[in-house]
Amino acid sequence: MATGARLNVDINISFSQLVSVVRQLPLNKKKELISFLQEDEEKLALISGIKEAVEEVNLAKKGKVQLKSARAFLDEL
Repeated sequence: MATGARLNVDINISFSQLVSVVRQLPLNKKKELISFLQEDEEKLALISGIKEAVEEVNLAKKGKVQLKSARAFLDEL
């Protein structure tokens, strides 16, 4: 039975040091890193959008903001 261990370490490096390390990676690992970062950025954008929507709905419930009708929303598209 194989067992695994997970190691989490915080390492403080400068941006230029990070760039230097990335430049040393083989091309396939650079592509893998870029893909990972893009997915992470997309997730953060989605979460941010959801948070903004929830805040807007909460403001509307308090009567501080008037929401658009579904028709007005569709007309913008």
